[in-house]
Amino acid sequence: MDVTFGGSAGKDAYEHVRGLLHPAIFNHSIRVWIIANNAAAGLSLTTEECDALAVACLFHDAGTATEYDGPQRFEVEGADAASDFLAERGFDPTLRKQVWEAIALHTSPGIAERMGPLTRLVRLGVTVDFSGNVGEANKELLGLLRQVPRADIELVLGNAVVAQAVMRPSKAPAASWPGGLLAAHLANPKNPGVNEAF
Repeated sequence: MDVTFGGSAGKDAYEHVRGLLHPAIFNHSIRVWIIANNAAAGLSLTTEECDALAVACLFHDAGTATEYDGPQRFEVEGADAASDFLAERGFDPTLRKQVWEAIALHTSPGIAERMGPLTRLVRLGVTVDFSGNVGEANKELLGLLRQVPRADIELVLGNAVVAQAVMRPSKAPAASWPGGLLAAHLANPKNPGVNEAF
């Protein structure tokens, strides 16, 4: 599928993460962008904000990539990577902070939804992609999403987060989503399917 972005940062981010992420996680990131971009059509985002939204969506799980597997939670590692990526392209620090928050908080229900538009849109993209609750009325959006294979994303993403946390438990604090995944894995390490806490 040909994916288009509103600016050069989104295009660059697409090429960058495509070479780093597991294909299932990369596809999920594209679907999050498609959903968030669709929802953003009803808002008055600037061209630069739309470009930053694309970067936030594409980088939101970048912390699962080997290149960004640092000591912090995968969400924070991805947020730092995206902020650095935008800084290299001359983006305003305020907009970089919004992208950082959007990525760092994308697994934080009840918080992300009350933040700025980029954070809300990334969270919406993630929750809609995992719930499948697109709505049959939006046939164009459904058609776009069907062109990007899911490829067992729940299994792949859960396993990626757990693999990092097993090596560095500090990446999975008890009250976090990674912490829940790690606890479920430790309670049932032979589970061959999707993590029970996903």
